[in-house]
Amino acid sequence: MRIVLMICCILMLALPARALEIAGVTIPETIAGDDGTPLVLNGAGVRSKFVFDIYIAQLYLEKAAAETKDVITPDGRKRMVMHFLYDKVEKASLVEAWSDGFSNNTPADRLTALQQRIDQFNAMFTDAKKGDVIVLDYIPNQGTKVTIAGTEKGVIPGKDFNDAMLLIWLGDKPVTKDLRAKLLGAGK
Repeated sequence: MRIVLMICCILMLALPARALEIAGVTIPETIAGDDGTPLVLNGAGVRSKFVFDIYIAQLYLEKAAAETKDVITPDGRKRMVMHFLYDKVEKASLVEAWSDGFSNNTPADRLTALQQRIDQFNAMFTDAKKGDVIVLDYIPNQGTKVTIAGTEKGVIPGKDFNDAMLLIWLGDKPVTKDLRAKLLGAGK
């Protein structure tokens, strides 16, 4: 009986890990950055507003982190992915949400210093449709590369910009506390 149990345990360990699935979308547990750096899924969840599912947010890091400071502090590669579930989110709504997120989680003096880059970031967006994916890659010593629906839109310079952007989901006033908890889930 012990031998059968041991064989079952060994076989279970040999099976590949299941990928996470949210709202019918497969979320990879690990990915590679542009330079091949392995990134692990720190957490993922759905951003809902009222009764509507808007997008799936996925946070990838070089090393799992359970606290916001442990996501923000390192200068390693980071990736935030937004996979849209809602039929259409207009550019004006996206820009308003970004602007609210920045102002709710960034001290006024830093917000003023970032405003030109926030405006540059907001100008990159168009309407988002169901199935569109926005990828926000932090590349050390370069900045945040913005890719929308497979098209690279540009790079917003500075780690300070990426820190402020990540605080939209992970700060004291995140888009939702439930989503913040899910994005920080793997580090716990």
